[in-house]
Amino acid sequence: MNLPTIRQLQFLDALARERSFSRAAESMFVTQPTLSTAIRELEAVLDVQLVEREARGATLTPIGAELVARARVVLSDVEDLVLTAKGATEPLHGTFRLGAIPTIAPFMLPKIMKHLKNVNPNLTLFLREDQTARLLDDLRARRLDAALIALPYEANGIESVAVCEDEFLLATPKGHPLSRDGALKPDDLAPHDVLLLEDGHCLRDHALSVCKLPSVRDGGEVSATSLHTLVQMVAGGLGVSLIPRIAVEAGIGNGLELDIRPFSPPAIGRSIGVAWRTGSSREDDAKLVAGEVKKILSE
Repeated sequence: MNLPTIRQLQFLDALARERSFSRAAESMFVTQPTLSTAIRELEAVLDVQLVEREARGATLTPIGAELVARARVVLSDVEDLVLTAKGATEPLHGTFRLGAIPTIAPFMLPKIMKHLKNVNPNLTLFLREDQTARLLDDLRARRLDAALIALPYEANGIESVAVCEDEFLLATPKGHPLSRDGALKPDDLAPHDVLLLEDGHCLRDHALSVCKLPSVRDGGEVSATSLHTLVQMVAGGLGVSLIPRIAVEAGIGNGLELDIRPFSPPAIGRSIGVAWRTGSSREDDAKLVAGEVKKILSE
């Protein structure tokens, strides 16, 4: 029985991504005839049409789309095999695919990337920013090797290790009653409009937990899609909000008419951790990344 080659599966994956024979060939550093011939040979081996060839590009047939999904698992397994062999002699070698949630990525990834590249010059980092649920799906599907997420977060098939705790600070418009001196407690927020991120962001749930507010308490219909939008809304006088210390230290409130205060005692709303797929061949690398992140944050 003839079997597809790894190269043919790589070409099919590229074609599925690019939806164009010319762009797929360019991404694989081959000529268009070479890629087109390989796809036809793959169709002959499988005895099924995988691609509908059109003037403006290429569209996968239903069976083609199904086989692409399965081919990606095969390619990921082969990549894991190579990386396992490489990792036996050289950790954090080759490409490492790291995800991060939006309330962490812009404030931590630049420093993490610079540090990892300095200590591992042979490392190539691929980065993805998304919400927690989709990052975990990518870990399970082997599209990511590790992800920076907020803990606690229970998920089947996922392991994690905490690297730091992140304190919540209160952001208010200049001159707001909550910006006065004196000890600030989460209970003090109850009479005020507390602005939160929209549903889907785990930071929203962590903030609600710290404030001990019901889930419907979001300043009426006002919510934001990002922390940057949130602080702009606070500066505009629409309410108050909880902001992670890592974002404040990265300068998210610079140049805005804001007062930012800590709670007393400090309000630790979440831990930041590195997560990976249970049984992943990159588990040791994920733990190494976690160790390096801890080192960065302690400096």
